[in-house]
Amino acid sequence: MFSAALLSIAVVAMGQFALYYWRAVFTGMASLPISSRVLEAAQVQEASICGNDFEKFASLLTLTPELKETKSGLGLVKAYYSVVQQAEKVFASFSPMMAGWAEKERTLCARIAAVHIDRRLEANLVQAAAIRSI
Repeated sequence: MFSAALLSIAVVAMGQFALYYWRAVFTGMASLPISSRVLEAAQVQEASICGNDFEKFASLLTLTPELKETKSGLGLVKAYYSVVQQAEKVFASFSPMMAGWAEKERTLCARIAAVHIDRRLEANLVQAAAIRSI
């Protein structure tokens, strides 16, 4: 009985650690600078990025080719965005605090999508330069 309780506590602690780690990576990536070419392509200003811009950035990411073999998409970010959006629809009507939190999280997702586009474009430029130098 004791070992089962210890195992369940360890699993919960590891899950909590994984969640905190994922959140730290998520926030760290969103705080990276976004290049002017990405903002210009999306027709937004960096100061005015909001949660509704996520769809723009996600569609721009699908238009951006990836020259490397590794596929780095927005799978988890899209899933998190849709969960936050659904939570906002359900809870925002009776909790203004929930609406504010959801908008902040959706803005975070939009910034991450913009950073993904920027990284992909930069990797493509490096790849093209390497091809030209051969």
